[in-house]
Amino acid sequence: MAAAGPGGSGSGVASSSESVARRRLLVLSGHLRGAPETSLSASQCRGRAVPSAESPPSTFPKRRQEILKWNGWGYSDSKFLFNKKGQAEFTGKRYRLGGTALPLLKEWIEKNLGGSLEHKSIPKHVPKCELSSVLRELPSNHEEKQGVNILASLNISDVPPAVTNEEFLQDLKVTNIPYSQDAEDRIFRAHGHCLHELFLLREGMFKRVPDIVVWPECHDDVVKIVELACKHNVCIIPFGGGTSVSSALECPADEKRTIVSLDTSQMNRIHWIDEKNLTARVEAGIVGQDLEKRLAESGYCTGHEPDSMEFSTLGGWVATRASGMKKNVYGNIEDLVVHIKMVTPRGVIEKSCQGPRMSTGPDIHHFMLGSEGTLGVVTEVTIKIRPVPEYQKYGSVVFPNFERGVACLREVAKQRCAPASIRLMDNEQFQFGHALKPQVASIFTSLLDGLKKFYITKFKGFDPNILCVATLLFEGSREKVLQHEKQVYDIAAKFGYDLRVLPSNA
Repeated sequence: MAAAGPGGSGSGVASSSESVARRRLLVLSGHLRGAPETSLSASQCRGRAVPSAESPPSTFPKRRQEILKWNGWGYSDSKFLFNKKGQAEFTGKRYRLGGTALPLLKEWIEKNLGGSLEHKSIPKHVPKCELSSVLRELPSNHEEKQGVNILASLNISDVPPAVTNEEFLQDLKVTNIPYSQDAEDRIFRAHGHCLHELFLLREGMFKRVPDIVVWPECHDDVVKIVELACKHNVCIIPFGGGTSVSSALECPADEKRTIVSLDTSQMNRIHWIDEKNLTARVEAGIVGQDLEKRLAESGYCTGHEPDSMEFSTLGGWVATRASGMKKNVYGNIEDLVVHIKMVTPRGVIEKSCQGPRMSTGPDIHHFMLGSEGTLGVVTEVTIKIRPVPEYQKYGSVVFPNFERGVACLREVAKQRCAPASIRLMDNEQFQFGHALKPQVASIFTSLLDGLKKFYITKFKGFDPNILCVATLLFEGSREKVLQHEKQVYDIAAKFGYDLRVLPSNA
C-alpha cells in the first residue's frame, strides 16, 4: 500500500489498516504464546474434575519388557507355537483365541510362506524372562538348546555403550525424575515395530541406542527435561507406546551426543471431563485401552480405535496423525483434537483458548499433528468425547472378487452411508483369517460351517481362491443402526452376498 503524504486524505486509512493488522498479529501471537498454567481449570470450562493426585496404574510397568515382547509385537505370554500333534496353538488367556488349537494354520504357513517345522532356531538374544518358553519349543537334542547358557540373557557387551553427558545426568538427578541406564530398558526403546527393526533385534544389534531413559510424571517434568537437554546439548526422542512403523524411534548411528528416550507412560491422568461440551483433558502418555476404559466408567468414549490401540498412546496418535477403524463416524485424530500442549526447545506451545475451531490462522495444530516428535513433546491433549453407543452390530458381505468389493464400497461412499467401520479384505487376508479359525468343538457347528461353504462356493458359484469379504460395524441407537444396516445391505446386494441369511452362529 502506498503511503499518503502528511495531512493527506490517505493517512486515516493507513493508520486504520495498520491498527487492524496489529490486532490480527496480536491474535496470532496469542495462539502461539503459551498460556499460563492458571488460565484453565475444571471450573472455568465447566468440566468435572477427575481425581488424579497420582498417576493411576498403567497397563504397562516402567520395565515393559516384563510383560511385553522386547523383540516382537504384543505380550510375552501371547504367541503362536506348535504342539506335539503339529497343530498351531495360541498361548495366553488375554484373547479369545488363547489356549485354542488352530488346525489350519500350519498348512497355510507351509503353502504361503514356505515355512517348515523342521527348521527351528532361537533368537541371538533372549532375555531371561522369555527364555523358558523359547526352550520348550526346541527338541531336547537341539544344538542351540545345548548352548543355551551363553544365550540365557541379553549380552550386555553387544549393546552399544552409553554416551553419558555427566553434567546433564547430575542436573537430572536433582529434579528427582526417575531415569535408567539399564541395557534392557535402553534396547526396548531403541526401536518401533518395523519388520527390519524386529529382525535386527533377533539376529543382530543396533549400532546406536538411547543412552538414558527418563519417566516424567507430568507436564512440568517434561519442561525440566527439555530445558536441561537444551542446556547440555542433549538429544530427546519421545517414546509413547513404541508401536511406530516409520523408523521414527531409531537412533542415528553417527550421533555423538547423549540420546535421551523420554517415556511418557507415567503421564496417564484424565484431568477433567466436560460433560456439557463433550471434551476431556488428558495427559499424552495414556494408553488407548486405558483411555477408553476410564472414559467408559463415566459413560463416554473417543471412538478412536487404530489397530495399535491396545499399546499406542494418545500423544503417539497426535504425533503420528493417526487414523482409526471407526473414522467414518468419529473422524481421524485431527478431527478429535481440540487443544494440544507441546513442550519445545523454545518453550511451551499451545493455543490460548479451548475452542474447537478458529477462523484466524495459521493453525498451530496442523504442524504439531504428524510431527513424529521432531518439534517437541506432546504432554496434554483436549479431545472430543461421545456417549458410549447404545447399540453395536457386526456384519459381513462376501463378494465374488476384489473388483466387485471395491465397486460396492465406492457406491457406499457415494451415497455417504458408510457404517462406523467397513473393511474390505482381499483373498489373501481372507485365507489367512480362515487359517486362524479355532478347532470346532461342536459337531453341529462343524455341520453349519460345511453348509455355509457349500452354499457360497457351489450354490452361489464363488471361487474360494478369488472371493473377498467386507466386514462391517454399525454403532448408534438401535433404531438408527437397523435403518443404517438396511441401507448398506441393500447396496451390497447389488455387488455381493449378504451373509446374514446364513445362521448367525455358523
